[in-house]
Amino acid sequence: MQNVFYLMLRRMRLPLIMLIAVYAVAVVGLTLIPGQDDQGQPWRMDFFHAIYFVSFLGSTIGFGEIPYPFTNAQRMWTTFIIYSAVVAWLYAIGSILTLIQDQGFRRVLAYTSFARKVRRINEPFYIICGFGDASSLLVRELVERGIHCVVIEKDQDKILGLAVEDLPDYVPGLCEDATVSEHLVAAGLDHPMCRGVIALTGDDHANLTIAISSKLLAPEVQVICQSDTKDFAENMASFGTDHVVDVFEIFASRFAMMFHSPSMYLVYEWMTSDMHSPLADFTRPPTGTWLLCGYGRFGKAVRKYITPEGVETRIIEAEPDLTDAPTDTITGRGTEAHTLETAGIHEAQGLIAGTDNDANNLSIIVTARQLNPKLFTAARQNLQNKSDIYKAAPIDIIMQPGTIIAKHILGIIQAPLLDDFLRLTHHQNEEWANVLVSRVAGVVEDVAPDVWDIEITPLAAPAVFDCLIRGETITLEQLCTDPQDLTQQLSCVPLLIKRDKEYLLLPEIHEPLHGCDSILFCGLGKAHRKIMRLMHDHQTVRYIRTGVDMPGGIFWQWVTGNKSELRSAD
Repeated sequence: MQNVFYLMLRRMRLPLIMLIAVYAVAVVGLTLIPGQDDQGQPWRMDFFHAIYFVSFLGSTIGFGEIPYPFTNAQRMWTTFIIYSAVVAWLYAIGSILTLIQDQGFRRVLAYTSFARKVRRINEPFYIICGFGDASSLLVRELVERGIHCVVIEKDQDKILGLAVEDLPDYVPGLCEDATVSEHLVAAGLDHPMCRGVIALTGDDHANLTIAISSKLLAPEVQVICQSDTKDFAENMASFGTDHVVDVFEIFASRFAMMFHSPSMYLVYEWMTSDMHSPLADFTRPPTGTWLLCGYGRFGKAVRKYITPEGVETRIIEAEPDLTDAPTDTITGRGTEAHTLETAGIHEAQGLIAGTDNDANNLSIIVTARQLNPKLFTAARQNLQNKSDIYKAAPIDIIMQPGTIIAKHILGIIQAPLLDDFLRLTHHQNEEWANVLVSRVAGVVEDVAPDVWDIEITPLAAPAVFDCLIRGETITLEQLCTDPQDLTQQLSCVPLLIKRDKEYLLLPEIHEPLHGCDSILFCGLGKAHRKIMRLMHDHQTVRYIRTGVDMPGGIFWQWVTGNKSELRSAD
């Protein structure tokens, strides 16, 4: 606000001086020019009446001559006051309109308003740096789940786009450079409710700067950054960045999971799908020979992960020298039929169009399908606004970086144990994965399930923790019991229990809970809400353990206690 007042006073200095001067001269003139009272005697206006008269005359041309009719000299001076005051006010009003339209003033005003709104947030929130494809999807998913966000983006058009987004909750946006620490502080970096900073600017250097600033100014705040290069990722990690997201590594590892365990990949797709989206179908890609068009960061990551799964790759690259491609690489874009035929398109089982050009990727897919209609295809979608075209194309798997990043970060925020679960399940066989699919499919409906984790701690689960420290036993089955019907289990599946440094994968339903356990669940949102309420309600915990619904209030305890004594006396 100091900056706002400073700009207003600086820009309005001359108009204010002009108004003050006009009013001062007008008041002095009225006190000096002689008039007549109602008796015809000489009379001079005092300062009070002069100030009052000039005040209403200068702004309204108003109420008449006071306290007595004016003389000709006074009326001539009044005429001067009228015109001079009108000119002064027009100049002042024009200056005010110019100030309002001034970009600098509007920027300071928006900055001040943004900082004030952030200070008023009284619930946990995340600072999102950058508002591109990934950020817009992430903000929507977080807000729909009741998690507040604050956005910093240096592109004014994107901030205007945020303002017109149809979101369930208001998201403050600031048009500034997030690499400036002052702007991070204004966005709430030092706010007690700030839970994390997510850097998705699309520029590795900017993301690194944001990570360093955040960790130095607020070491306790979680920092999540996107990085497309190994060097920047290692640099971010050295400064204590909690999570470094490499979209190509993520997709390549999940794509390889389809060959290793299609059922496990299906569960992963269910767990990371958008809220209320339909369940994905089972997909098993063929093994054998695959054509890989494009050998940049994406192509290298895909080949590294699918080669150990027994998939042979033949590389097509337009500039093999620049990408350090193998010697047997076929030179070309892959959009030409002869290039694909040279690579063996008729004998290939699958094709991956992984260049950084959406038009080329679509052309590769269409040309390849014409040459081999049975081909299994995967394509890299670089821009979110091409989604309709990609969905219309004959593509089995679409890799959209923004969607993958948003899903991955959402999993980190909502269920930190999900990464541990996927890491532990990577070495499980297909039979184990089929059991997992059947369990999850048994509790979900026709939409993607929620994934969440809980901690048995005094703050997160006071009712359950108090029961455990008294030496009483609570099992996983009791935690998943419907408090409204003890014969029914909630629609959720316990996936993982983290106990100290040990992990229990797909724990048995009768597993006793321990203090400080962390539990990963998958299921319906209503099951999540009931478990959260149960963990804070001592009476409900007592009810699911004993089956006896004891009164919770002092009055009802007293009433039922007296009745018990009367029954025992009889």
